[in-house]
Amino acid sequence: MKRVTNKRNVTIAVMIATFLAAIEGTIVSTAMPTIVSDLGGLHLISWVVSIYLLTSAVTTPIYGKLADLYGRKIVFSIGASLFLIGSVLSGLSQTMEQLILFRAFQGMGAGAIITITYTIIGDIYPFEERGKVQGWMSGIWGISGILGPLTGGLLVDYVSWHWIFYMNLPFGLVSIALIGMYLHEQIEKKRKHVDYAGVATFTFSMTALLYALLSGGTDHPWDSPLIIGLLVAAACGLALFFYIEKKSPEPMLPLQLFSIRAISVANLAGFLLSAVLVAVSFYLPMWIQGVYGQGATGSGLTLIPMSIGWPLGAAWSGRLLARIGIRTTSLIGVIALIAATLWLAFISPETPHVVLFVITFIVGFGFGFAFTSFTGAVLSVGWNLRGAAMATNTLIRTLGQTIGIALFGLMLNQSVRGIQGTEGIDVNKILNPETARHLPADVLQAAREALAGGLHQIFVVLALLAVVGLVVTLAYPRQERQEAA
Repeated sequence: MKRVTNKRNVTIAVMIATFLAAIEGTIVSTAMPTIVSDLGGLHLISWVVSIYLLTSAVTTPIYGKLADLYGRKIVFSIGASLFLIGSVLSGLSQTMEQLILFRAFQGMGAGAIITITYTIIGDIYPFEERGKVQGWMSGIWGISGILGPLTGGLLVDYVSWHWIFYMNLPFGLVSIALIGMYLHEQIEKKRKHVDYAGVATFTFSMTALLYALLSGGTDHPWDSPLIIGLLVAAACGLALFFYIEKKSPEPMLPLQLFSIRAISVANLAGFLLSAVLVAVSFYLPMWIQGVYGQGATGSGLTLIPMSIGWPLGAAWSGRLLARIGIRTTSLIGVIALIAATLWLAFISPETPHVVLFVITFIVGFGFGFAFTSFTGAVLSVGWNLRGAAMATNTLIRTLGQTIGIALFGLMLNQSVRGIQGTEGIDVNKILNPETARHLPADVLQAAREALAGGLHQIFVVLALLAVVGLVVTLAYPRQERQEAA
């Protein structure tokens, strides 16, 4: 007798796993000051987050292809188990070096969770129902933005920072158990070709590229031999990777995905808008602290409306997908982002703080709408390509964030450095309210104007990127509602 998947229980398992992956970034960031005071290694603090992003990004396409070959259940279970083992080891860390190593291991497991959860939803729900569930899942990322800092703060203050990692264990085990019991797949049992050469060259190339982007301009100068060598190695490795994929009978990254117009548009638009997302999340708090002179609490509160608008936009988008189609729904989200970023480009040091609350709410609403729609586009392919398609989309969004934060950081540094060099102003001092309080009034004012000028350039570029994202989204095919097998 054929066993039928229990959609309700599988959906619960997927939601739990998605929440664990989503909350991991915000909850760890909140605990980092306490972790550093306990373990030491302040100079390594950025790598606790960066290494997790790097390993999760590199492994997503690999897990996606393995899920297409061997099924979602087994690959999800392996990835989630690695995530949980990495979580426990991270909690047991005694040095910063150990924590970075175990976070890398944890990120390797997160690559499976991020990719396969959406793929499973694409498998078990028809197009008419899929949008609503995708909206719920996208909303989880927004909700985690609120609960992550709160949960991290409570655990650090009243329990121990170690428990921000240990708390993953019971929820992760429940998720694995539900998937194991209630997700049933019909996998054809035959010898399958595994693209080992593609996996090796892709891993090497993406590791080199992401390491260069994450450490360039911070740990190493952009023109240093190491960074230049890494970028050259990444370019050569990717060229070899695409050659291997073209010849492979079962490529890790099916090149036919790039010939599907709907997926290409969703990937390119997602790449551009991901750069906008990371810039708003990173540089708007800098505006609050450096230009307005408020503390970290004020900057954190400014992003809460974005975390509220995101799940609302995602839920509404999910309901509209089956009614008005992916193209129209995604356009609504991108237009909202254009309105928000244009407004952001015109703010000044005199702009009331409440205006920023409205802007961040619109930003979250737009991303909830747009990213839920793009996910629907990616999942519209057939079962045998769905895992690779979702993994590729996830990787491209991660690249958008990584490249975006590197380029925007370079822009800001050059802008501020020019002013500091000519006027002798140290902009870094105004980011801390304590040090800013002891600066002479004229120096403080000049530093804030310098920072505001550099951030304003970034905000203008964000508006331009959102407009380009609209142009790309307009290229989405109008007849997109056919459901793939």
